[in-house]
Amino acid sequence: MSSFNLNQKTFVLVQNSEKGQVDSETLFEYKQINSRVTALCSGGSISYGTIIGHLKGAELSLLYQCLTNTQQLKAGEAIAHVSTTSTGKLKLSLNWQWLNGEKEKGTSEYIEIDKHA
Repeated sequence: MSSFNLNQKTFVLVQNSEKGQVDSETLFEYKQINSRVTALCSGGSISYGTIIGHLKGAELSLLYQCLTNTQQLKAGEAIAHVSTTSTGKLKLSLNWQWLNGEKEKGTSEYIEIDKHA
């Protein structure tokens, strides 16, 4: 069981590798039931996307897919390390890889935001 709770948390991009698809306008809205984690994402370069994952301790294994604003279908996988910032917000640090196209790899970092801020 994990001590982290991603349920009803919203994340935005802080840093992304060159071959990453999302940008700082993409919002990720997470839900969590026990160790099962899901999310919807949209905004910026992403028209619509979904994520499903499994959280074990501080490690979140993810599969994701999205439709970009240029009508590209993309799919990938990632391992995220979940941590807490000095201000108490959750942070996700990902090592990811696309599963289609040229199968590029990269890293990205996301931070929890207050959705109504």
